[in-house]
Amino acid sequence: MDRTAEYRATARALGLDAVILVPGPNFTRLTGQAYGSHERPMLIAIPAEGEPAAIVPNLELGSFAALNFEGAVFDWRDQDGYEAAFAALAAHMPLASAAVEGQVMRVFVHHALAGAYPGLRLVDAEKPISALRLKKTPDEVAMLERAIRTSEAALEEVLSQVQVGQTEKEVESRLVQALFAHGADALAFSPIVAAGTNSAKPHAHARDDYRIQAGDALLLDFGAALGGFNADITRTVFVGHADDHAREVYDTVLRANLAGHEVTRPGVTAHEIDDAVTSVLEASPFADRIRTKTGHGLGREVHEAPYIMRGNHEVLEPGCVFTNEPGLYDLSAFGVRIEDDILVTEDGCRSLTTFPKDLRVVG
Repeated sequence: MDRTAEYRATARALGLDAVILVPGPNFTRLTGQAYGSHERPMLIAIPAEGEPAAIVPNLELGSFAALNFEGAVFDWRDQDGYEAAFAALAAHMPLASAAVEGQVMRVFVHHALAGAYPGLRLVDAEKPISALRLKKTPDEVAMLERAIRTSEAALEEVLSQVQVGQTEKEVESRLVQALFAHGADALAFSPIVAAGTNSAKPHAHARDDYRIQAGDALLLDFGAALGGFNADITRTVFVGHADDHAREVYDTVLRANLAGHEVTRPGVTAHEIDDAVTSVLEASPFADRIRTKTGHGLGREVHEAPYIMRGNHEVLEPGCVFTNEPGLYDLSAFGVRIEDDILVTEDGCRSLTTFPKDLRVVG
């Protein structure tokens, strides 16, 4: 598949001369190779018509050559600086305008382009560029499923070892080790392992000075990264026992999660999914504990389009993957979140996450 054609078409649709990509998820999607963002600028310029060109740090030439890139390559060395490479690109590919990734391109790269192209109009086209990743291919879905299976295997191993008296940090450490033991390339993000009142903070940090107590909610939000794709799963369990109040809160969140599954199909909007999920929470006695939207897209980035929230009327199509993660959070007591990774199919949806969701007591 010639993915440069998609970016040329995007440039034309926007009425711009080119799309310029820098290292990040779209760059990796185009090249099949992940490069980090650091002090050395690197980019690929894809004109609306014609062959692309690249600026590559000299020390990356070996790996870049392996990509069989079809287009001019302008390299530069640390001791010489990158200005000449940008000037060479400008001479090779005159541009009056270009689409760039506003959430990814760094200011100094923007300035280097502006210096090489006086009067160049750079347009933030993050949304249309990233929209090319909305519909996952079968191979991409398969890689997501591998990352999710890896994550679920690690979760089962860790939950079987949870005990009253452990610290959140101890559980977090075991989770990280289990993820790599089961085949993760990397962590999708720093795991959230939170017990007791800490579980009511949606982005909590594991503590090393709190020991898990009987009756605590224990929330684990984490994911493996594998083959450039990320899992994102949350399960909330109870340690030792769960009282009637905890069970009622958990049941409410589970019903909201299931409502999201039920409404998802091709043609549904992100607004409609969030409305279905959030309406369950709002109709409960715990409406004052709602703190987050329903979810977000998932793929090469942990958080990407579409964002599953009221007011977003973006239509979901087959191949779209997003998280369904309703939660209720009482800062004085505990929080519950249940998160699945959902694939929109031709006739409905399929949960890529298969880890059981019935209330579970561990330890």
